[in-house]
Amino acid sequence: MILRPYQFYATEAIIDRVQNSDKNGYIWHTTGSGKTLTSFKTAQILTQLPHVKKVVFVVDRKDLDYQTTKEFNSFSDGSVDGTDNTQALVKQFSDDTKLIVTTIQKLNTAISKTQYLSKMQKLQNEHIVFIFDECHRSQFGETHRNITKFFHKNQMIGFTGTPIFEQNAVGNKLGKRTTTQLFDKALHKYVITDAIADDNVLKFSVEYVGKYKEKKNSTSSIDIDVENIDTKELLESDERLEKITDYIIANHPRKTHAKEFTAMLSVGSIDMLTKYYELFTCKEHNLKIATIFSYSANEEDKDADGMYELDESDGASVDEAHINQHSRDKLERYIGDYNAMFGTKFTTRDSQSYYNYYNDISKRVKKREIDILLVVNMFLTGFDSPSLNTLYVDKNLKYHGLIQAFSRTNRILNEKKSQGNIVCFRNLKQNTDDAIALFSNKNAKELIIMQPYEEYVKYFNEAHETFMKIAPMLESVDGLKDESEEKALEFIRAFRNILRLKNILESFSDFQWADLSMSEQEFEDYKSKYLDMYEKIKAQKGEGSEKVSILDDVDFELELIHKDEINVAYILQLLGRYKDTEKEDKEAQKNNIMNIINSQTHLRSKKELIEKFINENMLHISDSDDIENEFEKFWEKEKENAYNKLCLDEKLDREKVKKVVDTYVYEERKPLKDNIAKTLLFKPKLLERKKIVPRVLQKVVEFVDTFYDV
Repeated sequence: MILRPYQFYATEAIIDRVQNSDKNGYIWHTTGSGKTLTSFKTAQILTQLPHVKKVVFVVDRKDLDYQTTKEFNSFSDGSVDGTDNTQALVKQFSDDTKLIVTTIQKLNTAISKTQYLSKMQKLQNEHIVFIFDECHRSQFGETHRNITKFFHKNQMIGFTGTPIFEQNAVGNKLGKRTTTQLFDKALHKYVITDAIADDNVLKFSVEYVGKYKEKKNSTSSIDIDVENIDTKELLESDERLEKITDYIIANHPRKTHAKEFTAMLSVGSIDMLTKYYELFTCKEHNLKIATIFSYSANEEDKDADGMYELDESDGASVDEAHINQHSRDKLERYIGDYNAMFGTKFTTRDSQSYYNYYNDISKRVKKREIDILLVVNMFLTGFDSPSLNTLYVDKNLKYHGLIQAFSRTNRILNEKKSQGNIVCFRNLKQNTDDAIALFSNKNAKELIIMQPYEEYVKYFNEAHETFMKIAPMLESVDGLKDESEEKALEFIRAFRNILRLKNILESFSDFQWADLSMSEQEFEDYKSKYLDMYEKIKAQKGEGSEKVSILDDVDFELELIHKDEINVAYILQLLGRYKDTEKEDKEAQKNNIMNIINSQTHLRSKKELIEKFINENMLHISDSDDIENEFEKFWEKEKENAYNKLCLDEKLDREKVKKVVDTYVYEERKPLKDNIAKTLLFKPKLLERKKIVPRVLQKVVEFVDTFYDV
């Protein structure tokens, strides 16, 4: 476990505070910066201080209780036992458990219910350190006051990515209170600009969709008012919501890179959400839509600004005493759709089942099984899903509600995820500027928000100009590697820069090739050469060459090229059309299929086999409906032949190789060289092993790439 510098300094600041004072304090670390690891390491060290009786890590949602316990135990196995109920929590307070993870609700019950008081009162004068996660949310009601009054020697440490200041304080019956008033001073700060500068989180690309005075001839200028609408009637009009739904359906593949990532649509009320859900279900598209909301009477975000109190963001918690039956019936029907889609059996009739539904949605969004999740408030705070890259917004977010919601999209994942996309159907520009000024500084906008489309067009064209000096003609690429490795490296870096910029440009609704100095065909031609060079370098590495090359460790960032919508199933559809094509058009159709395969990184390894299937099998298939079954039989036979050849050529133990391949496919991690060495039927000398093991590893990787990624 290695802490980053800012995590180390925050941990040190807390330990110093607890060791040398009885004062409280809070850590301001932006969302996505790893607060859980920081808080765990802090808690772990604090439990070793002799004068600290217990360290209690407090979360404000049941799902975060489970999630935090799981994460803490992943840092150090068995470090925390979960508290399933208040009785289990009281037991941990009473025994020698040093580190406790619990919800604020269970903690409040433990100190306020008569049946637990006899045990809990014994701890009233003990030094107990409470660490509050997301302390901008849960510490502003009576519960905080109850805890501080009950434990006389308490010390409160808070963690937040968005502190509460006077500007964004929400009043309740106890008045408006800030984070500083409750937790004293900030012990360490690591704000969003720091995290972006360190590449720990991504920038936001904010797009305002609708009729704006300054926007003309833009794809995002659709016929919905955004600048002067404030009435419920206009906001929830069927015409407006339908136009927004159509816009999302049309632009979602672009925003999520052909559904490689997922999205949320956040709206201002349950009524709006149900209208959106009904619109999505009655339109034609291939998107998997899901929704969840609390059917308690108080679920509504009254001011539609995302600045809600605990009860309204409390995960899958439902106030059974105040049920909105109409909302419950709607959600029950939507859960029915979900059950039909995924073969599950969730319901709102049982609170545990509803909670399980909440967790199931969370997992499926993270696994990219849901394309768009519709929410009012849920999942806008505390939900961490790196595969989520887009937030559609039709509600008036501001301050911490805005930053928290936006931050669902900006977790680092891979090269293709270059930014978090925010698509606003209301005019949140001033609110966004105000939030950035509050949580970083007023001049930080350029560091946090991506630049306009036109700027990236300019960057692309400049990159293209530089690239053309390196490879002015397509043919000039072929000799680069033979000329010198430095020239080849120059080409790789220059084209990789073009790939990165194209990846950013494609996410803008206004993107079109006509704006660029490079044509789409020219891009595809050079991309093919780029992939040829990748294959050539990969093949040379597989030969186990002892010569060190500067190209060996170059990252080609192939994820920027990969497109999921073109896969073997898609190629089989093309083969069906090829079968039914007139004789004179067959060669052109075949060339088209091979060109598509050539342009797709993940299909290149399958090219020879697909071509073999076309040349040797297609003539003998009379009905195009049989192509899929025949291809499957062909594929399995070829896989078996390739497996036998691999084991025979390299003298490998068949069962051990099978185990290595199965583990690789399941875990999606390349086998270790030691595991490859164990598959050899002979023991090579040390110098031989240095050549043989990398060669066999490369062959295993190629085997899996060819036959398993189908």
